[in-house]
Amino acid sequence: MLKTAVQEQLLPGDTLQAKWDFAQQSGYDAIELRGKGDLHFASRLDELKQAAKDGVVMPTVCVDMLHFLGAFDEDLRRDAVAQMKSQLTVIAEIGGVGAQTPASYGMFSRRLPPFEPPRTEEEDREVLLAGLTELGEHARKEGVTLFLEPLNRYEDHMVNRLDQAADLIRATGLDSIRIGIDSYHMNIEETDPAAAILAHADVIGHAQVSDSNRFQPGAGHLDWPAWLGALHTIGYDGHLALECRLTGDPVEAVRSVPGFLKRSGA
Repeated sequence: MLKTAVQEQLLPGDTLQAKWDFAQQSGYDAIELRGKGDLHFASRLDELKQAAKDGVVMPTVCVDMLHFLGAFDEDLRRDAVAQMKSQLTVIAEIGGVGAQTPASYGMFSRRLPPFEPPRTEEEDREVLLAGLTELGEHARKEGVTLFLEPLNRYEDHMVNRLDQAADLIRATGLDSIRIGIDSYHMNIEETDPAAAILAHADVIGHAQVSDSNRFQPGAGHLDWPAWLGALHTIGYDGHLALECRLTGDPVEAVRSVPGFLKRSGA
């Protein structure tokens, strides 16, 4: 049976310990943390260490930053890489598994003028491989994993599908980098999401869940039995981390997810 996690901002409570109590009562197995920029995640180290000491299970952190490793501006790229290195170090210090990041977010869209980005596809690839290699080597040193998340075409112009992420990861030659899949983005970009999971099983390391409309699983039309069945087939043993908007009563929406996923095949 697959394990479920929930991002911290979705949980009621003023402390990680209080959030963990609610999460456990709702059937979750872990909390996924959020890592803001400006070394904010590192500033929480004492809080995170105490939470871990108190039994809070926190295997992963998902970035919540304004710029990423694929930024057009070199200074922003360098800052994003530095922030991610810090987050990888912190998640390692609390006994976690890894950190998830996209190549970019909201940086450029070919759907709006001027239509052509300021870098060529070859230049994009060069920048991404350099950043991923540096981060992957740092992750390996820390004993954790960097998860690269493909986003849909409206949010990132570079890495939208699992095959694109897999190609970059394989090009680095590092097993400390894996794909962090997201059911919402896959619903938009993959012709057959379940088939994509099966095709790239060897480089999938983490999974985030929300439905086709970005609300909680069960609130849209995603084919959950097929998606979860594919993860079961490849022997995925990580968490399904809830990252979504909420519709209806927010507390009940969060509480509904573990049961829904269990009924759907997890």
